[in-house]
Amino acid sequence: MQTKRNFSAKREAIYNTIALTKNHPTAEWVYEQLKPQISDLSLGTVYRNISVLRNMGLIKSVGVVDGQERFDADVSQHSHFICKGCFKIIDVPVRNTIADGNMYVCVEKQCDVKVQSHSVTFYGLCSECAKKQQQQ
Repeated sequence: MQTKRNFSAKREAIYNTIALTKNHPTAEWVYEQLKPQISDLSLGTVYRNISVLRNMGLIKSVGVVDGQERFDADVSQHSHFICKGCFKIIDVPVRNTIADGNMYVCVEKQCDVKVQSHSVTFYGLCSECAKKQQQQ
C-alpha cells in the first residue's frame, strides 16, 4: 500500500489486517483481531475506515455471506467461490473463469455498453464440506 496518503495508525492497521489474510474478513473479525493491540478501537471506527478504504479503491466488498459483508484487499480482477456449507470464500483467478475479452465484446455488442470490469461468483461446497456431506 502506498503510505503517502497520510493514513492514521488505525487505518493502516485495519488495511494491513485485511490485506494480510485470505479469509475475506468481516468488519467484526478485523475488530476482534485489532482490539487487543489498539485498546481504544471501536467497531464504528473499523466500519468507517473500511468505507474510506473502499472509496479509495484499496479494498472491495465480496458481498454479504451468511449475513455479514466480507472484504478483500486483492482488488485485481478475479472471481470468488463461496461454500454454501461453511461460507468459506476462495479466490478464483481470472484465467480459470469465463471472463475473457470475447465475453466483454459480446456483452458490449448485445447491450450497447462499454464493460470496464465484471464480478463472477461461484457457489457450491468446498472439498471439506463435500466430504462431510458424502459421509452422512
